[in-house]
Amino acid sequence: MTVAQLGLLYAAATFAFLFSGMPIAFAVGSVALIFMYFFMPAAQLSIVAETIFSELNSFTLLTIPLFIMMGAAIGKSRAGADLYNSLNRWLYKVPGGLGLANTLACSVFAAMCGSSPATCSAIGSSGIPEMRKRGYSERLATGLIAAGGTLGILIPPSLTLILYGLATEQSIGKLFMAGVGPGLLLTALFSIWVVYKSWAEKNAKLLVNRGAAALPAAESYSWRDRLETLPRLTPFLGLILVVMIALYGGWATPSEVAGIGAFGALLMVMTIYGCWRWSDLKVILSGTARESSMIMLIIAMSFLYTYVMSYLHITQSAAAWMISLELGKWEFFFWVNILLIVLGFFLPPVAIILMVTPIILPALKALGIDLIWFGVIMTILMEMGLIHPPVGLNLFVINGIAPDIKLKEIMWGTVPFLLLMVLGIVLLCLFPEIATWLPSQYSGS
Repeated sequence: MTVAQLGLLYAAATFAFLFSGMPIAFAVGSVALIFMYFFMPAAQLSIVAETIFSELNSFTLLTIPLFIMMGAAIGKSRAGADLYNSLNRWLYKVPGGLGLANTLACSVFAAMCGSSPATCSAIGSSGIPEMRKRGYSERLATGLIAAGGTLGILIPPSLTLILYGLATEQSIGKLFMAGVGPGLLLTALFSIWVVYKSWAEKNAKLLVNRGAAALPAAESYSWRDRLETLPRLTPFLGLILVVMIALYGGWATPSEVAGIGAFGALLMVMTIYGCWRWSDLKVILSGTARESSMIMLIIAMSFLYTYVMSYLHITQSAAAWMISLELGKWEFFFWVNILLIVLGFFLPPVAIILMVTPIILPALKALGIDLIWFGVIMTILMEMGLIHPPVGLNLFVINGIAPDIKLKEIMWGTVPFLLLMVLGIVLLCLFPEIATWLPSQYSGS
């Protein structure tokens, strides 16, 4: 059997196992073990455990459970609701201020927990009912939260960027810094759209047509009302500031920063929100253990999966074939983007990054594409996969928060934000410094 035939068989088996409904880790691991049994020396099966351990024996991987703990501590408390209420009081006079408050709340919350579903759940549970109460259309309210939640995998700390860094052997610190500019760019684009759309809906009298009260003039907050939110808002900003200074100032490695963030988040929810009882801590710790175990198992099986591909020369042959196409830098970039978008229809970001990156990496290097810059582009494409059908995870999270809203309405609500993400990618292509300037100033690892 030729390498090309073997590669096609490997790909077909992978998709067959994934679409069977089997968990990703077991599907990928099963394909790897089957091909090891039939196409590799028997001795290779005896060193499976050693192969997996050698790949997982990385200090950088400590960042994953620690950042997950940081997100779990914040997500399991009232921190999200307090953040949203604080921003709403400060922005209520701005046109579309409630939508803008939700956008910024998603951005700040994402910067703390790094989880897209957690951001959607924490901010959406309070934000969607309030926006609907004040006459925002169902499409705008749900689309905003679904898209805002995707900022969680771009704005540092980002598990997606960590996994990309491991797959490409790039600096996690530089990848985190590269995510800051694009994260702020997407936040700005989302905010502009929300302000415009809410203004347009109000002028079109959609509020009246839906039988809702107009944006209540009685909704007014004094300076005292606003200032009293600071004791709960300040710890958020303080924790973000400490994490950012420690990481970007070169005072700590990403793993050490993750430890600082996890400890700070636990301390915050224990002292401010009273989550010090075992029943409260058990929810945080058990959630951290479940999600960390799931992700680490996927990583372990993906390492084995890519090891088999490399041993059978599938990766090398696929890379050589891509280079032989003699596509220009931007042609190759375009078609890789299309591939990632299509894969995003069916697979979660973790699987795509760990399975696809080793194949396209040699071609990226050969064409001189900046791997730090491309990591940001790939992350934005993974964000798009979270909010476009058929299996956009955030769509189902929002549907769970607001089950009375049809899934079709939620999907249509995300379309403008998908277009804004495409615009963000175009801007990053025209002005790559948005992503590359900060990493160029960073001397850490």
